[in-house]
Amino acid sequence: MRTLLPIPMRNMLPRAGLCALALAIAAPARPQSEPAQSSPVVLDRVVAVVNQRIILASDLDDEIRLSVLDPIIVGESPLTRQRALEQIISRSLIEQQIRQEDEQAVEPPQSEVDARLAELRKELPACVHQNCATDAGWSAMLAAHHLTPERVNAYLRYRLEILRFIEQRFRQDIRISQEQIADYYNKTLLPQYKPGEPVPSLDAVAPRIQEILLEQQVNVLFDNWLTNLRQQGDVEILDPALEMSGESGAGGSAP
Repeated sequence: MRTLLPIPMRNMLPRAGLCALALAIAAPARPQSEPAQSSPVVLDRVVAVVNQRIILASDLDDEIRLSVLDPIIVGESPLTRQRALEQIISRSLIEQQIRQEDEQAVEPPQSEVDARLAELRKELPACVHQNCATDAGWSAMLAAHHLTPERVNAYLRYRLEILRFIEQRFRQDIRISQEQIADYYNKTLLPQYKPGEPVPSLDAVAPRIQEILLEQQVNVLFDNWLTNLRQQGDVEILDPALEMSGESGAGGSAP
């Protein structure tokens, strides 16, 4: 499954207040002695609204920086601002749904976050040359991508929370039959082996096949659910340059 990054909780704002907020964000930042006619300095701007929750241009920058922590997408083409916005929109919709369905959602313990961080420091392509197993190498990698340990910790914590929600909501009711496992073994796995190569027995690979089939069904259920959230939600992209082309759907990556 493709996964999504954490974004900070934002206050729910009435639509009438968004323009005022956008103006405040773009307000001039000048000393009192500076002439009033000086050109305003744009500090940030609202690029989208998801159910009255704003997404800022700086959120897109943050999303692109954090993409280095996702082993799945590192090997792909660089994350565009359009794709970054789609990922943030998806996560925002998921986050809002989590709060609606389970207001008492328990954050993952720090021990779980630390364990995931240890895994990342071993598997990230960006760590191959930085030697992230050492504290100095990890700090150098973060500095090279303008990240802080606190931001990474928040990213992992929120990501684990979403994964837990997906697991509980979609996976627990899925049942994989022995017939489905055998069908995958005969039609998908066996054809991958060349004549004469040793082939694992069905019993040996059945647990892994079951896991693959579970993931496939969870992905289908999750994508359909996320598409419905997008259709039912109020999503407004304020920057036309960030509109996605037709090949991208509402689903995409999550968490």
